[in-house]
Amino acid sequence: MLFSAYKASEDYFEISKNLDIFAAVYKEVNVSYVDQVKPGQLIKEAIDAMLFSLDPYTNFYSEAQAEDYRFQVTGSYGGIGANVFSKDGQIVINRTFEGFPAQLADIRPGDVVLAVDGQSVAGKESKDLTELLKGTAGTAVTIKVDRPGRGEMNFEIERAQIKVKNVPYYGKIDDETGYIKLTGFTPNAGKEVKDAFVDLREQGIARVILDLRGNGGGLLHEAVNIVNVFVDRGELVVETKGRDKEDNRSYQTLNTPVDTEMPLVVLVDGQSASASEIVSGTIQDLDRGVVIGRKSFGKGLVQATRTLTYNTQMKLTTAKYYIPSGRCIQKLDYSQKKDGKATVVADSLKHTYFTRNKRPVLDGEGITPDILVEKPDLSKISQSLLRNDLIFDFATNYRNSTDSIPQTKEFELNNDDLGRFKSFLDGKHYGYQTDTEKAIEQLKTKAKEEDYYGDLENMLNSLNAQFEEFKTNDLQRHRAEIRELLESEISYRYYFETALVESSFDDDPDISRALELFNAPLRYNSILRGSL
Repeated sequence: MLFSAYKASEDYFEISKNLDIFAAVYKEVNVSYVDQVKPGQLIKEAIDAMLFSLDPYTNFYSEAQAEDYRFQVTGSYGGIGANVFSKDGQIVINRTFEGFPAQLADIRPGDVVLAVDGQSVAGKESKDLTELLKGTAGTAVTIKVDRPGRGEMNFEIERAQIKVKNVPYYGKIDDETGYIKLTGFTPNAGKEVKDAFVDLREQGIARVILDLRGNGGGLLHEAVNIVNVFVDRGELVVETKGRDKEDNRSYQTLNTPVDTEMPLVVLVDGQSASASEIVSGTIQDLDRGVVIGRKSFGKGLVQATRTLTYNTQMKLTTAKYYIPSGRCIQKLDYSQKKDGKATVVADSLKHTYFTRNKRPVLDGEGITPDILVEKPDLSKISQSLLRNDLIFDFATNYRNSTDSIPQTKEFELNNDDLGRFKSFLDGKHYGYQTDTEKAIEQLKTKAKEEDYYGDLENMLNSLNAQFEEFKTNDLQRHRAEIRELLESEISYRYYFETALVESSFDDDPDISRALELFNAPLRYNSILRGSL
């Protein structure tokens, strides 16, 4: 008891001393710095730097940022339902959400925003425009745009409460296979997954894919609810363990499941994090389904919200979570930093745990899929076309000149369309350097260092020229890949999120592996039994 009292006194003195030092530094800067400083901004940056030194997930939110924080937690905000981005010094509509004011008013991706409520947006950044478009539901906003190929247009729109769906799409890949795309864990995520699964089951599916790729997580209790759709009541899903005993909790499924037997595949990738890893890791630990894709992000840290003075808030890491096998999937150790960066948990420090059927799994590395699928990289030309927004711009022109197209699953660009795209690219910049060209440049550098360049110069220059000729055929060489990108972007302009998902069904390597596995039930069962 005496030791504890001494330690508390020592901590209090250290805190008090350093707060005095900070106040003294701030006072000198505020009074004597050569230029005028902004007190609020200065303190905000100091707080942000302090918290970032702990981990990237412990954040402070000023009163002005409260709306952004509420959106992170609830997925809801007041606005028109559109995303924007900066392009060539202009602000352009990037995406509109189906069923919300912007889409219902026929604002389209590719529209260049000129003014909001009569105020020019020239010179503004996309985040500035986002703030102008947000507002209380029921209030009106006037937007002036320039539509490529159509000219200037004015729209008066009534803002609404925008609630982004956690399940933006669900449907059938084929007669037997259901598919549910989950992109968030905001309130009602569990209900949305349950409703989608129930509907698909009533449509006669015999197996289901839950897609968590790109899902960065959210509310922990929604992860528990989603697991509960597929596993029995009373199953442990996750435990949290922190410094404070109040943060040591267990979370179990509470409800009657929808189906505990139907074959299930969960898709993950490097952006599947936090709550996504609770769901996929629990499904794996309980041997309820097979995980396919790439190793997940590895975020096993739990955040809690603290309300502070003057309507400010902070999100604070308070615990780590542990899934049913007992493993924590946190990949980075923020308590052991090197050169200011968190260190990866060393292989020698990882521990082996076991699933219900005694399959070995490791901690400290995210969720490792039962079936690893390498995702092929896009060709250099496709990357360049995307980077320079040429796929986006062609889709804009296509939509503004074509009133309708077939449903996504039936839509295909014909040779005339691809010819139009090739003509569209004439005179536009989309230069790129291939790995082969980089190797030639490295060879030139080495030849100069070793004094061979004089003898090899003509040959290397000829090789470069020949390769430039080869690159002119890249549009044809990667025709199928470019066609898929164009069809997806064009379909989105007519069918929104449904198009982005359904256009990938026939060329998604993860979905292909899932279908192969479903069609080999002996292999599916062998993976879960641990006999492979």
